[in-house]
Amino acid sequence: MPIGRFAAKGLQELGHLVEVFESPLFYSAFEGLKQLKVSSNSLEQLEQGFLQVVARAIYAKIEAFDPSLVLALAQAPLTRQLLTKLRQQGLPTAMWFVEDHQVFKYWRAFAPLYDFFAVIQKEPFWSALRQIKVDKICYLPLACNPDVHKPLKLTPVEKKRFGSDLSFMGAGYPNRRKAFKELLTYDFKIWGTEWDGDPVLEPFVQENGRRVSTEETVKIFNASKINLNLHSSIQDKELITGGDFVNPRTFEIAGCKSFQLVDKRTLLPELFDLQTEMTVFSSLKELKQKIDYYLKHPQERKALAEAAYARVNKDHTYKNRMALLLEFIQSYVQLKPVPKQPIKQLVNQDLQTECAALLEELGLDWTSDFEEIIFKIRQKQGQLTPVETAFLFLDEWKRQYLQT
Repeated sequence: MPIGRFAAKGLQELGHLVEVFESPLFYSAFEGLKQLKVSSNSLEQLEQGFLQVVARAIYAKIEAFDPSLVLALAQAPLTRQLLTKLRQQGLPTAMWFVEDHQVFKYWRAFAPLYDFFAVIQKEPFWSALRQIKVDKICYLPLACNPDVHKPLKLTPVEKKRFGSDLSFMGAGYPNRRKAFKELLTYDFKIWGTEWDGDPVLEPFVQENGRRVSTEETVKIFNASKINLNLHSSIQDKELITGGDFVNPRTFEIAGCKSFQLVDKRTLLPELFDLQTEMTVFSSLKELKQKIDYYLKHPQERKALAEAAYARVNKDHTYKNRMALLLEFIQSYVQLKPVPKQPIKQLVNQDLQTECAALLEELGLDWTSDFEEIIFKIRQKQGQLTPVETAFLFLDEWKRQYLQT
């Protein structure tokens, strides 16, 4: 969900009007089906029917918003029927598959249904996609959001709560559980979920292993001398897998101008200079050596963190990623342009005072067009004012009588 919101923000920063459908709004009802105490076959039918309802809700949103592009992130509940319908209507669809294709293999069923498929890995994933007739593939690594992942001035209380010589923020995957048992002689704090059931690590897991918010995560990154960044694996035979994709934590820690030690990844050298911007390790022995070294050399930590910060803000933001994605898509298809006519040209002189007040409240100005105003009004909550009601009435009239 955070990645989806950051992607939407990146598109908005590029000047696009973005409507977001957040499927977790339906999650509690979906989970409620399990409380019915029915047979497994009946439960499966109910769950599939529920997902069809969510897909219809997405389509209703699409009809209301009339977008030029539908962008989904991994695990988005766009069904086969909905994707087929959108293709038949000529509305381009794209998925950003922000998953490891070797772990989450549902891409085989859905990738051919999208017009464009963006991924965080290269070979052998690309060849596997081409085998199932998916050829519009874009390599699109993860990123950071500079409005969120940024240096902070922490209070003494926050420094004490979130700070340590060595920290890790993330889920308790098997390789991490095994590796971290070798690091317990350090001032080490483990944050995040799925660490229960391990009495050795339990004293190092902070605040009972609760889910940590994005805001708290940024404070952890800022407060730690060394942020440990070990990519996840569901196996514990290889603690440091030497895999390919680069996780979001790599960019987010860099965005906080904080120091990290990251396990060696094959795609990392394309993104950061491993001499001046990032420090990697390929074994537990090397990790311990680098922890010991960098704890004693704070100026080197600072220099690397500052260089990574400069790089990530220049090249690795969600605004950058969305610009690359749209450039890739438009190399194949011309997205439907939305004509823009400043609202000042449409408003009668007698109504300009009321409209000016509304524009100020919505954070817009007279260069904004009708669609932008409608979008902003629909985001609000509470009772409508007369002028807001008038705008929404005109929008409905326009949809009914002016659109074919």
